Amino acid sequence: MLDIKFIRENKDIIKAGAKKKHIEVDVDALLSADEKRLELLSRVEFLRSEQNKMNNSIATEKDTALRSQMISEMKMVKDELVGKEEELKSVMSEWQGLMLQIPNVPDMSVPEGESDEDNQEVRSWGEIPKFDFEPKDHVTLLESLDLADFERGTKVSGFRGYFMKNDGARLFFALWQYFLDYFISQGYTPMLVPSLVKRETLFGTGYLPQGEEDLYKTQDGDFLAGTAEVATMSYYAGEIIPKELLTKKIIAFSPCFRREAGSHGKDVKGIIRVHEFFKLEQVILCEANHETSVKLHEEITAHVEHLMQELEIPYHVVVNCGGDLGLGQVKKYDIEAWMPSQNKYRETHSSSYFHDFQTRRLNIRYKDENGKMNYVHSLNNTACATSRLPAAILENYQQADGTIKIPKVLQKYFGDKDLIS
Repeated sequence: MLDIKFIRENKDIIKAGAKKKHIEVDVDALLSADEKRLELLSRVEFLRSEQNKMNNSIATEKDTALRSQMISEMKMVKDELVGKEEELKSVMSEWQGLMLQIPNVPDMSVPEGESDEDNQEVRSWGEIPKFDFEPKDHVTLLESLDLADFERGTKVSGFRGYFMKNDGARLFFALWQYFLDYFISQGYTPMLVPSLVKRETLFGTGYLPQGEEDLYKTQDGDFLAGTAEVATMSYYAGEIIPKELLTKKIIAFSPCFRREAGSHGKDVKGIIRVHEFFKLEQVILCEANHETSVKLHEEITAHVEHLMQELEIPYHVVVNCGGDLGLGQVKKYDIEAWMPSQNKYRETHSSSYFHDFQTRRLNIRYKDENGKMNYVHSLNNTACATSRLPAAILENYQQADGTIKIPKVLQKYFGDKDLIS
């Protein structure tokens, strides 16, 4: 959510930002509702003050006739107050609904475009592997080596269900431990966070109201989050963080759940697009400074690039166009790993910064050196999403005989063996 004062003073910038993101929002309707809200607030505060004054006067008035007249006048004030409070309640509801729809303003460096097809490559790393045999897709590799069971996964979990087993399961555990070890060495605080979250946490991080169709909802009205970012960001909701404790760097782990609404027919086989997966997520809270946010955005992206290079997975980095940004994102990079069976790159990581869009909703603040209260800035980036990253490893490390080489940095988690066979 943006500051209403900023919206009032920069409505053309807000409109341009929404247009760049291809998000339809009525800024003029919000400003009209805001004007009504301020008028009603002023009148309600005046009437409450008058009511208090009259109450005090009535309590001390000895003249019965005058006291009766004052009570009658106070009733008129009270009746008007009740009516204005009801009117204000209605306008506030409209105002809050419109405020939640206003998107963050994208950075000037964000390219124009409608979808991920318009994202622009920033850089690439690694040589695309050249096989002297027809490379298999990750599904064939998983099944032929008894690393996963999709048939029983469907039987137990339904469409897109899966079991990981044997060295397939060990690959997941190896990646989690490898990434966790690295981020702890970089000063990140490890956390296991809830997947079951309240509606407020999803509003706070910007996944509601727009993204509800992609969320699993419980019978009690709670939700299963699609990323550890949701619970981690809400950890400090409603709190004031001492400035000396910023920057907060967290590496959070959780199961993740996504309905994949609208993705019917896409990646129906395998572990690239599933309803339940696991993820280590980088989450950062820092001081309210654009330059600091930009610097940290590059840093959290560089962390992942370093690890992808250690794993020796070819990848490229793209900057997301306006139409491929979420409601709260100022700028986003996608890191995409090479998938030999598809002869293209596929997204494995998304790195974003938000300024105070999330923290204003979640009311996470700090007091600066001048005693002024500010909303902190937030950033996040995938560290390791299983199952997409394992799929890329399997395909890039496959051998002609159907075995899989284990990346050198992961071999210690496999008892120092170097081959999945």
